[in-house]
Parts: sequence; structure tokens; C-alpha cells
Amino acid sequence: MIKFIDMKISDLIPVIAILFASCSGTNDISDAYGNFEVDNIIVSAEANGKLLLLNVEEGKSIKANEVVAVIDTIDYVLKRKQLKAQKRAISSRVENIQSQIEVQEQQKKNLLIDKRRIENLMKDGAATQKQLDDINGKIDLVNSQIESIKTQTVAVVTELEVIGTQISQVEESINKCNIKNPINGIVLEKYAEENEITAFGKPLYKIADMREMILRVYVSGNQLPHIKIGQEVEVLIDEDKQSNKILTGVVSWISESAEFTPKIIQTKEERVNMVYAVKVRVENEGSLKIGMPGEVNF
Repeated sequence: MIKFIDMKISDLIPVIAILFASCSGTNDISDAYGNFEVDNIIVSAEANGKLLLLNVEEGKSIKANEVVAVIDTIDYVLKRKQLKAQKRAISSRVENIQSQIEVQEQQKKNLLIDKRRIENLMKDGAATQKQLDDINGKIDLVNSQIESIKTQTVAVVTELEVIGTQISQVEESINKCNIKNPINGIVLEKYAEENEITAFGKPLYKIADMREMILRVYVSGNQLPHIKIGQEVEVLIDEDKQSNKILTGVVSWISESAEFTPKIIQTKEERVNMVYAVKVRVENEGSLKIGMPGEVNF
């Protein structure tokens, strides 16, 4: 006759719990936990004026070097027109000065001809030393006048260079009124609207390249010796309630100093007071989002 063991269900519960614990182990616990973030750029205005165009929308993808905003340039255009008029006026002075120099140079040539004639006459005794001295004095005077006129030329040329520099500055300001997007990316936030008055340094929008994300995790001091920059690691994200999706990441930065554990982080051990921040770069195939939690196995 088969004998049944008389055992209560309550007696079996501890045994079942031990079996489950031995089967599950601790292999499903990751080395570090954190959240995904991204390197972003805040694009700001580089001029003052009315915002005539701002072609950005949150969540919209924009290419690098695409003109996305235009600031009113009327003041700069008028300033450039004024400077160009001044440049033409100064240029006319240069032409006038050059004409004066040419006149003096021609006069000098005539005097040199007269000087050679007097020198020849002196050989025959038909001219005096005073006549030669007089012609030399006239030549010296012409030379002094030429040098004086050339000095005026240097001053006018300097004025032209100053005006040219001012025109270049105004043109650069006009170029800065046409705001180009710096990188390929997605607009995260928009801070301004068309027809608003903007100012130099005022933020217009925030953009980030979402093709690569950063998982910032925190590790304890005893984990730090096992981590190095450039190390390839396993990154886990939630695929569903019961399973994880495995990605590959690379350690790109390790904090040199410890900090208090952020409240949002849950480590594999009980929370510790001081931890080290670590950045892991992960290629984003489309499933990663800013703020999404992630796990790392070193």
C-alpha cells in the first residue's frame, strides 16, 4: 500500500521559495543604471532686429547649413549704402591727388631739361652759375611738393582702408542676420516666433543630433577600477515588460570626482552616498529617446 506523506502546504512554501531563488540567481542585475541624454546646441540670434522668418518646429528634422531664420537687415543695408558713398568720395580724392602728382612730375621733367641745357651752355661760357642754382632750386621745390602730395595720398588711402573694413563689418552683420542651422539634427525646443523682436545672444531654438545618444550612469568606487575610456560595454533597454533589448555602447567619459547619488538612479546594491558618473555613447537606431532609462554591463 502506498503511503502519502502528511505535509501541509504552508510547510512547502519555504522550499519553493528556495528553489526559485537558486534558479533565478543574480545574473539579471546590471552593473549600472541611468538615463539617456544627448549633446544639444542652442542656436541664438547674432543680431538685433525683427525676426522675419523662423522656419523651425519642435520634432522637425533640419539639415546642416540650411537657412532657418532671417532677421531684418534694413539698418545694415542703409549703413552699407552710406559707407560705399563715402568710399566713392574718398576715391575721387585719390584720383585728384594722383593728377596733381602727375602735373608736378611733368614740371620736374621740364626743369631737368632746362638744367641740362644750362649745364651745356656753361661749358661754352654762355650761362652763369646763378642760372644753374636757380634751376636746381626750382627742382628741389617741385620734389618737396611731390612728397607733400604723396603724404596726402597715404592719409587718403588709410581712410579708404578704414571705410573698407567698416563695409566688411556691416556685410558680416548682414550675413549673421541669415541664420544657418549648424548640424543635422532634430529640433528639441523652440524659444521664439516670427515677427518678434530679437536681440544678440537671444536663444531661438535647441537642436540635437539624435543619431548617437549618451547613457549617463553612476558607479560606485569599487566598480571604477574595472572601467576605462574606450571600453565596449553591453547596454540594455526595456523591450517589453519582461525582456530587454541589447545594444552596444562605448565608454566615452568618466568623472574624476565623486558626487552624491542622484535620486532617480537605482543601483544593483543599496543606494550609496557617493558615486562616479560615466558616459556611454550608444548608436541610436531609432528606439532611444531622451530621458529613457538604460542599464549597463561592464
